[in-house]
Amino acid sequence: MLTRKQRDLLAFIHKRVQRDGVPPSFDEMKDALDLRSKSGIHRLITALEERGFIRRLAHRARAIEITRLPEDLGGASTFVPTVIDGNARPANSQPARALPVQINATELPVMGRIAAGVPIEAISEVSHHVAVPGQMLDRGGDHYALEVKGDSMIDAGINDGDVVVIREQNTADNGDIVVALVEGHEATLKRYRRVKGMIALEAANPAYETRLLRDDQVEVQGRLVGLIRSY
Repeated sequence: MLTRKQRDLLAFIHKRVQRDGVPPSFDEMKDALDLRSKSGIHRLITALEERGFIRRLAHRARAIEITRLPEDLGGASTFVPTVIDGNARPANSQPARALPVQINATELPVMGRIAAGVPIEAISEVSHHVAVPGQMLDRGGDHYALEVKGDSMIDAGINDGDVVVIREQNTADNGDIVVALVEGHEATLKRYRRVKGMIALEAANPAYETRLLRDDQVEVQGRLVGLIRSY
């Protein structure tokens, strides 16, 4: 049984992972639940982990994996966290076997590197291709991939060397993580917001300042929909 706050936090994390491919920051969780400090979020995260709804991944910046959902959030019948048959069976039956999984992958071009830090020159040449699970891609859209350089988005779970999957589009909603072309030649990966008639490109690392730019200085080139990490 979850408390209302625990359920609200789990629902918020689930929604953001589905939308962005990465979990929200602790600050975003705090704001979403209208809490005064992040210590309340830490307590809720610990409670969800103890109850088996999430798992925190070691050695990764604020990485959270949802392992199951309650029924009112789509659990039980629609949420499948593993591929092991966990149905009850008679005592004398054979052990459960791993179920075969068919993975539909799409080859996407990796268009070089994108700065998650100080903007670098925009890149338009394909360096190689990467296989991306079909479930990660939005239907009806074109996609490409970029290798991340820098650590300015680390609190959004995006690390140096990760490959981000981008849906091509020239518009964005507040809070989207986007590929932004600044003044026609600098490409950067940042969270997008409109603030008092200006466009704010926000880092997810307190070491980096938010950049405020005029509308004509920023061109959205895509929205983050997934992330691929190698170990």
